Amino acid sequence: MSKIRHKLVVMISGNGSNLQALLDSDAYCGDIVLVVSNNANAYGLVRAQKQGIETFVPDKHNYDEFLNKKLDEVQPDGIILAGYLKIVPQQIVKQYQNKIINIHPSLIPSFCGKGYYGAKVAQVALDYGVRYTGVTTHFVSEQADEGPIIFQEIVAINSEDTVTSLTNRVLEIEHALIVKTVVYFCNHCLKVDGRHVLIGGQHEA
Repeated sequence: MSKIRHKLVVMISGNGSNLQALLDSDAYCGDIVLVVSNNANAYGLVRAQKQGIETFVPDKHNYDEFLNKKLDEVQPDGIILAGYLKIVPQQIVKQYQNKIINIHPSLIPSFCGKGYYGAKVAQVALDYGVRYTGVTTHFVSEQADEGPIIFQEIVAINSEDTVTSLTNRVLEIEHALIVKTVVYFCNHCLKVDGRHVLIGGQHEA
């Protein structure tokens, strides 16, 4: 049975390795039609351009306005925040309620919120002495990293771990989990009920 493919916008700020994981996967019924970045020098933009995908860097002085206008033009079925370090405007969060997915390198609600990104998340996990960290995907709400959780994967912390080693192992899990999450989203297998995401239906692994 044929399926209608979702139009996806991916938003990035840096290297774009999670974007690359999506580009390398054919497991989901989605087409990335636009890659947005708040950083004109982000290597993720190069990754998109190599695949012939349109890229867009909103004017920094009228960022929200330009981003709103571009999304209105594209009319995406879903928006994926794949290492996007800027807060999404509330108007966009409301307009695309339960259609914006974020990935975060910890087990939310631990080590999350404003300022928690990249190597800092691994550093605070090591400093705190937790035995486990991990990766979380969630729907975006008006508060940073507080939307309904979709999937979580655990990463054990070893006594010999450094910030670099832990960050790299978490990133490997991110790549797999972002693809898995988008698979379920594009196959209509995620239903939000309050703070809970119900998972079911048909999907492609």
